[in-house]
Amino acid sequence: MHARIRLFAATAALAAAAVTSTFALAADNFINVLTGGTSGVYYPLGVALANAIGKAMPAAKTSVQATKASVENLNLLQAGRGEIAFTLGDSLSDAWKGNEDAGFKTPLKKLRGIAAIYPNYIQIVARADAGIKTLADLKGKKISVGAPKSGTEINARVILAAAGLTYKDFAKVEYLPFGESVELMKNRQIDITLQSAGLGVSALRDLATSMDIVVVAIPADVVKKTNDPAYLPATIPANTYRGQTADVPAVAIQNYLVTHEGVSTDTAYGMTKALWTSLDQLAAAHSAAKSIDLKKALEGMPVPLHPGAEKYYKEVGLIK
Repeated sequence: MHARIRLFAATAALAAAAVTSTFALAADNFINVLTGGTSGVYYPLGVALANAIGKAMPAAKTSVQATKASVENLNLLQAGRGEIAFTLGDSLSDAWKGNEDAGFKTPLKKLRGIAAIYPNYIQIVARADAGIKTLADLKGKKISVGAPKSGTEINARVILAAAGLTYKDFAKVEYLPFGESVELMKNRQIDITLQSAGLGVSALRDLATSMDIVVVAIPADVVKKTNDPAYLPATIPANTYRGQTADVPAVAIQNYLVTHEGVSTDTAYGMTKALWTSLDQLAAAHSAAKSIDLKKALEGMPVPLHPGAEKYYKEVGLIK
């Protein structure tokens, strides 16, 4: 009898172990790529990245999720509801510290780095007929600042504050994603859209082909007043958008790809390798990816690197 009980217990333990390993395998074999709104840059790059991961890791089932971008992505990763995500550097830093004002109730300590990718540019675009030439001219106008508590909306608060403005200084503030903001501009329901995205983001290209626009300069002294090393002076080159005939001073913030500690070393290694061996496909999906450079993969990473990513960087000689 005892032998039979022992045999039953051993069989049950083996079955449980098999179920556990199957679940672990299933979880690791499913790779959800967290992106942003479909009219931004994260989404097309996420689709290209998911395709690259699928080819590099044929056993993995990949999916792409449209989200409200950085803040939502990082909270989803912390909850284990995604395997790789796009994020802005300042949001990532806020998540690691647990900055509640930025949308993180507690420090998100499960986050792990994959790579620094391309810079976002904070782009303030006004209707040409709204009489806006400088940041001071924004006062009393109607603006859309991105989805609530998105990385873009956090960027908006920081840059406007550095320029001596608060949301109370506007006639109206809309909290909408890029595509919806542009529709309101076309219908003349708002005067300005602030978008934090790669250069040549489709929503702003679409707007510039529909109406005359002004890309509002963000001077270097305003960037300095943010007192945040994540914000760097930058330039939107002439002719990035139709009718923009001169270079315009702006702000750049690094974007990152991140994962979480629950993702296995093999999976994180595979995702990292898929990124760096598929840059042509990413650049074909969106021109912002042309700035992704392996030599800069570890620049300013605000969270610890995932051991799987570290393994890849050691293999290619980036980490000695």
